[in-house]
Amino acid sequence: MREIVLDTETTGFEPSEGHRLVEIGCVELENHLPTGLTFHTHLNPQRDVPPDAARIHGLTTEFLKDKPLFTEKVGEFLDFIGDSTLVIHNAEFDVNFLNHELKAAGFPKLSMTRVIDTLPMARQKYPGQPANLDALCRRFKIDLEARKYHGALLDSQLLAEVYLELMGGRQHGLGLASEAAIAGSAQLNASIRRQKRAHREFPASEAEITAHTAFAEKLKNNLWGIKPPEKPPEAKAGEKKA
Repeated sequence: MREIVLDTETTGFEPSEGHRLVEIGCVELENHLPTGLTFHTHLNPQRDVPPDAARIHGLTTEFLKDKPLFTEKVGEFLDFIGDSTLVIHNAEFDVNFLNHELKAAGFPKLSMTRVIDTLPMARQKYPGQPANLDALCRRFKIDLEARKYHGALLDSQLLAEVYLELMGGRQHGLGLASEAAIAGSAQLNASIRRQKRAHREFPASEAEITAHTAFAEKLKNNLWGIKPPEKPPEAKAGEKKA
């Protein structure tokens, strides 16, 4: 099962107010585990980056002025996500910006039916608790040391770990095991398959049989079907015993 964890950075909150995408980051998952394949690009928004936005993601107008336009990267982006399910935190925000850019570039919009939003997942699992990405990383003890700014690729990688925790935990290993380790584990499992052993019998001793029979005789309806030996009939008066 292929899924794409996705995050974006923007110049503001509303594309209808002229704000644009400045970064897209994607992480590929197979069966909820990262494969190591990613998509990442910075984008020239063709406008200034407000200081409030730059303080969040660290991307300035000067830094972005020579980066590619969305129209130059849209084909590569769509090829990467394909028709896979998209995993996004607070998905409405990111999808709104992506669809605004896609429409302007002449491409079909992304449907919310293909999106898993981890924000309501977290709120349902931990009602009344903070559900932003930072808070969830702290809850699950996911290292935030490298997160000086909000970055689309880094946040996608963090969200991949959070998503796995929300799905039930890191018992799958989050894909951190190397291929060599996985192959070694498979060889080890194959080598310790149980060997077929010869059938062995453990007959009861005479003393055990005698003790068991004595115990069974005391039961009115014993389950073992052991019946006490029948006593010979009493001889009637005047009859001789054979």
